[in-house]
Amino acid sequence: MASADSDLHTEEVAENKRNNGQLKGRKVSWAKLYRVDSLNLEAGKVSNSLAGHASKDDWKTILSLAFQSVGVIYGDLGTSPLYTIQSTFTEKIGDKNDILGVLSLIIYTIFLVPMTKYVFTVLWANDNGNGGAFALYSLICRHAKVSLIPNQEPEDRELSRYGLDIPSNQFRRAQNIKHKLENTKFARLFLVFLAILGTSMVIGDGIITPSISVLSAVSGIKPLGQEAIVGVSVAILVALFCFQRFGTDKVGYSFAPAICIWFCLISGTGMYNLFKHDVSVLRAFNPKYIFNYFKRNGKKGWLSLGGVILCITGSEAMFADLGHFSVRSVQISFSCLVFPSILSAYIGQAAYLTKFPENVGNAFYASVPDPLYWPTFVVAVVAAIIASQAMISGAFSIVAQAQSLGCFPRVKVIHTSAKHEGQVYIPELNYFLMVACVVVTLSFKTTGNLGNAYGICVVSAELITTNMVTLVMLLIWKISIWRIILFYVVYVTIESTYLSAQLTKFVQGGFLPLAFSFVLVIIMGIWHYVQKHRYEFELKNKVSSDYITDLAKNPDIKRVPGIGLLYSELVQGIPPIFPHFVSNIPSVHSIIVLVSIKSIPINKVALEERFLFRHVQPREYKVFRCVVRLGYNDQLGKPEEFENQLVEHLKEFIRDEYYILAAHADQVADREIEPAVSGQLVAGNSSRVYTEEELEQQVDSRVSSAGSIRSMNTSAAQSNHSSNRIQMVPPSLEEVEVMQFVEKAKEQGVFYLLGEAEVVTKQDSSFLKKFVVNYAYNFLRKNFRQGEKVMAIPRTRLLRVGMTYEL
Repeated sequence: MASADSDLHTEEVAENKRNNGQLKGRKVSWAKLYRVDSLNLEAGKVSNSLAGHASKDDWKTILSLAFQSVGVIYGDLGTSPLYTIQSTFTEKIGDKNDILGVLSLIIYTIFLVPMTKYVFTVLWANDNGNGGAFALYSLICRHAKVSLIPNQEPEDRELSRYGLDIPSNQFRRAQNIKHKLENTKFARLFLVFLAILGTSMVIGDGIITPSISVLSAVSGIKPLGQEAIVGVSVAILVALFCFQRFGTDKVGYSFAPAICIWFCLISGTGMYNLFKHDVSVLRAFNPKYIFNYFKRNGKKGWLSLGGVILCITGSEAMFADLGHFSVRSVQISFSCLVFPSILSAYIGQAAYLTKFPENVGNAFYASVPDPLYWPTFVVAVVAAIIASQAMISGAFSIVAQAQSLGCFPRVKVIHTSAKHEGQVYIPELNYFLMVACVVVTLSFKTTGNLGNAYGICVVSAELITTNMVTLVMLLIWKISIWRIILFYVVYVTIESTYLSAQLTKFVQGGFLPLAFSFVLVIIMGIWHYVQKHRYEFELKNKVSSDYITDLAKNPDIKRVPGIGLLYSELVQGIPPIFPHFVSNIPSVHSIIVLVSIKSIPINKVALEERFLFRHVQPREYKVFRCVVRLGYNDQLGKPEEFENQLVEHLKEFIRDEYYILAAHADQVADREIEPAVSGQLVAGNSSRVYTEEELEQQVDSRVSSAGSIRSMNTSAAQSNHSSNRIQMVPPSLEEVEVMQFVEKAKEQGVFYLLGEAEVVTKQDSSFLKKFVVNYAYNFLRKNFRQGEKVMAIPRTRLLRVGMTYEL
């Protein structure tokens, strides 16, 4: 009889799983989740939400994003014909065959880097539609435990958009790499360093790009003196950064028409020059002219690569800005408009220079036909100003990612589009970039000086992307090793060669991006280091759950009306700040929720998966633990909205909990299971001891049953067997009372309890650690946004208590 019941129960579990499609494909045992206190009930509810930029987007949306991307991403890349050839030929053209050599270099550099590498390879290494160094880092963190702050915990992996395919055992290469990464501290440190350095380079690029673009545009007005050019450039830069608050959506639609006209003009001018002056320059598509060029010029040819690299400035923006658009939209806009237009522009300039090599110092404007000169000049000024938009938007995206992963001090992230989740604006960063651009423009004054710094930023960011995408190929894509080797060797060789040529200009201005990067790496590194140790301190000093039991028995502790939200970074256990609150204020609210806002290395967490709840014993004391899981593109919203969401999910958790308790009580009455020592499941006042296999079946059944009850989507066979025991259980009086109690507490007010933790080092710590923690970190914490400002907590409902963390 027991065997028959067991078989029948197994069939129930299987049927429940089939009906509840959201639980299919689970790799992690619910029993194991329960044993590690992982808030397994809520973790079992998984949405069918799609990724941020799903492949099912309609073509109207894709084409709309493609149009916007023209105005946001390609301004820098599209205006490179203004200065690339004259920057390459810094002296007179000695041999006309050098024109073919440089043109061949430009053609294949554009084809290999922006087109082949970024558009058709790197863009696919996105994190649910988001690009950039930290998107790559978070993608790697989801497939290997390499994050310095613990990741891949059970409540992380059960997200519908977190749990990608784990490398299987049949791919030994991926498994070996994963094992080495997880067990080598240097590899983990180096990975986060690469992500931080790549982010710093893009931010540095976001400073230099506006400065050089605006200066190059305004300097075309010949009657103006240098000081006047600098003054006009500063005024334009200030106006440009003030425009950023309107968001990428409006900026894109505003700028896209001007950039489209620009691409039409440069491609038309290029074709005109090609057919009028010298069609034979098309021979440059033969790569032999590259070898002949280096053979003829030697070291001089190698140094000229510092000018050639300017033809692909802005390529990294295609990946960094991906969160604002989509893979398909960027592929369409680049392949159909940008690529043919800029190739036509360079080919036309080369054809013109074969007849008029003496005009190389002003090759672009000299090659424009007289009737189109002034229209082209006006559009060029507008396009060059717009060129800075790409890296500004990219800087916003990657800083938002870095902050959510604990690698950047708190800043305000504003989502500027309800339709496209990756479009963000950061006021503090916007003003910082504006001030930095103005200072750089006033200091360097000419595009020649800035050009020496520009290439280092570009090629360094691209080299970092190459290394991280190669790791993604090895660990996640698991493609042929020969394809990976070919990708790595080709692009590391190209980018290292360009970087070596750029580094020769270190003294002439190349130090600027490295100086910016050094400062940003220090800031981000210090923040991440202390955040990691803060988390470890709380983990080591967490309070036992018995503390709540003792608190419930203490008659001196008063209960006050309302819901108290106590914030902590801990996911497990009672945070050490809670006893500190109680000791200073001997009262607690009628409902206490220990809230942990946890950043997950994905771009967005569906609302139905965001809140994980669990009761803290004793149940009657009404203390709950809640993990709020946020992706790096998520926002908490206004306090009222967040409170409503939290309370609704709390009530849903209570309803499910009572269903499970009722189901468990009936199952205990129906079945007798022999004791074992694998695990113990407690429900109400009764406790049973189960084998690990039985425990997994029990928890699986309860989670599935709770979901089936809500959906009322069960089969007839299941209904005949279990409707009397589970589905027809009406709400108990106790459940109704608890729900009413929660609603009443919400009406009485939701109050926020924040611990003001001062972080200091121990007395015997080294001088360096004391400087980093006691001075540098605390300076950053006090001068960036505080926690209540980031979460927009009303001051009238905020209570703070200080505590010292000794690291």
